Amino acid sequence: MHHPAKYFEKGLTLAAHVAWAIFDRLNRIRPNPSFTPKWSDRPLLKSWQKVKPPLGWPRETDSLCPKCVPEIRREILEGKRPLSDLIEGRPGHIKAWIVERDGKILMEKDCPIHGHFEDVISIDVEFFRHLEETFPGSDIVAHQDAHLHRHGMSTIRYGRGAVLTIDLTNRCNMMCDPCFMDANQVGFVHELSWDEIKKLLDDAISIKPRRQLSVQFSGGEPTLSPHFIEAIRYARKVGYNSVQAATNGIAFARSYEFCQAAAEAGLRYVYLQFDGIGNGANAHRRVGNLWEVKLQAIENLHKAGVEIVLVSTIVNGVNNEQVGRIIQFALDNPDKIAFCAFQPVSFTGRDEEISDERRRAQRYTLSHLAHDVKKQVGLGEPVRDWFPLSFFSTFCDWADLVHGPSADWGNINCGCHPNCGVGMAVMVDKKTREAVPVTAFIRAEHLARDVMRINDAARGRFLSMLGMGLALLRNYEPFRAPTHFRFWHLLMKADKTFGASGRNYGKVGADRTREDIERRRQDRWNFLIIAGMWFQDLFNYDFRRTERCIIPYATQEGEISFCAYNTGIGWRKIVERMHMTATLAKWYQEHGRHEIFTGGRSVPLEKLEHSLRVRPELVTIEPQRDLDRMGVPKTAREEKLRARQLVQIQTAARKPEVDEEVAAGARSS
Repeated sequence: MHHPAKYFEKGLTLAAHVAWAIFDRLNRIRPNPSFTPKWSDRPLLKSWQKVKPPLGWPRETDSLCPKCVPEIRREILEGKRPLSDLIEGRPGHIKAWIVERDGKILMEKDCPIHGHFEDVISIDVEFFRHLEETFPGSDIVAHQDAHLHRHGMSTIRYGRGAVLTIDLTNRCNMMCDPCFMDANQVGFVHELSWDEIKKLLDDAISIKPRRQLSVQFSGGEPTLSPHFIEAIRYARKVGYNSVQAATNGIAFARSYEFCQAAAEAGLRYVYLQFDGIGNGANAHRRVGNLWEVKLQAIENLHKAGVEIVLVSTIVNGVNNEQVGRIIQFALDNPDKIAFCAFQPVSFTGRDEEISDERRRAQRYTLSHLAHDVKKQVGLGEPVRDWFPLSFFSTFCDWADLVHGPSADWGNINCGCHPNCGVGMAVMVDKKTREAVPVTAFIRAEHLARDVMRINDAARGRFLSMLGMGLALLRNYEPFRAPTHFRFWHLLMKADKTFGASGRNYGKVGADRTREDIERRRQDRWNFLIIAGMWFQDLFNYDFRRTERCIIPYATQEGEISFCAYNTGIGWRKIVERMHMTATLAKWYQEHGRHEIFTGGRSVPLEKLEHSLRVRPELVTIEPQRDLDRMGVPKTAREEKLRARQLVQIQTAARKPEVDEEVAAGARSS
């Protein structure tokens, strides 16, 4: 039996349909032109002005040869080929086709030298179709950016991005497999000086559109940089209100005081490497007590006022069975976890030379993720509840409209290609732990179309907010919402997200205090985002995705797409070698060796005290054994060891024949 308030709300939704029809008809009369905001030299885009790449299938796109690219990169690093080839030419470029076959979406391509390549893009055709059909288009074309976006075919062309990544150092205190940057294995140190960090942050705000984006300090392990705390402080000082750190959590687990210092400097989010529940699920990271490290890091960070995003690299056969366990852990701890970010493995860095057998066995796509979430935790319908990350940009456009032309910053905008990232929003009751996908009780596609109409009319703040209220109400299904959820909660969540009304839910700017943090945490409802971001590798590389990148790397050679930097032509290896700080030998001589936890070694912790809820049945003691049963190596390290053993076996098998040949030669002489 539903609460009487639900029936009252249902009546309101019916009335909202009538009110919307009147509002929408009037709103379409002589729409206003888009204004040019302070943070852009170009006007806000109407929905029909947004650029889209070729979508659907079969379609042709531009890609790279997985065999040519490493050879080209090697020639550049050895000085046999000029760097200008990457900017002025098309080295390694080949055409690719997106096709449907046997109920899957594939990328197929042929190199005239190295032959045929193909890989799976999606295991669910309808899911793939849904993502592409709900893509609203790209953000305002980047401008005033020629000094930073100058990377030939890999150049970012659309939008400002959403997360600016800055690698403070390539040093790391772990030796992980997989590792897209091959940390601790390249023979040199690339570590930014303080002046370089400041310049990268200063340059980033010179690009238009000047959007409020997250600045994520990464590595290697960013906490090893002597400038880590000061970099956070400076980023907040120049105006970024969302400063993040991508970390394994070791430094935060070992010292609450370090967490406090980072929080006081302005650290808002930690992207915590989190591959599963229990040490068995993290065994491939080769740290004896990594699970305990994660628990203590979460406890310390939350206590210090930092929000936690669980970031999981998912490898099929290694930890794909952990997807549901990770989400259940987040659902059990809604006061501490507000975001789960899953990253299907990208075969680059240590895995660039992966065998076809291991690649096929370990490939994991965004469609795998959507189906695993439903299967393992019983949450969400792939086509109903998952949307491309860029779907959210329609609502960000509305926020830009409401904030008006005098705003100093534009709203964050995720205008990435629909094949890059997906998300599902779940409303979680912190008191009862009830969880319902938001798109189960809000007709998301209808709502987005309504909001597009509001945006295209470009009315003032009051009418735009009125229109949003009516659109939300008419697309709201109260009987499908969580038991204690009411429509006014939905209005509050929207207002809190976009800051439309000016009500103080707790400030997030540079003047944020601990009181602001606690005020934002008092909300009964946790808006849990379950997202998947699939970074490319050379086997599925698509330049239509690269040019729409929302996660640029800030480097000494400009801002480079995440995929172009770590995969693609591999700008990381080139940039880090060009701006090498010191050889490893010289660094060790001047600075000593930093601590590395590997080979099953445990991290010393002063204590293990946490208030997290951990269900015993979720804790994994033994590693996942799928690949062992298939006879497929789990990591690049195992693959190399097996190849070496095979050579030894083959050499030993040939040895008697060699000995006989030697003996015969001796007899004849």
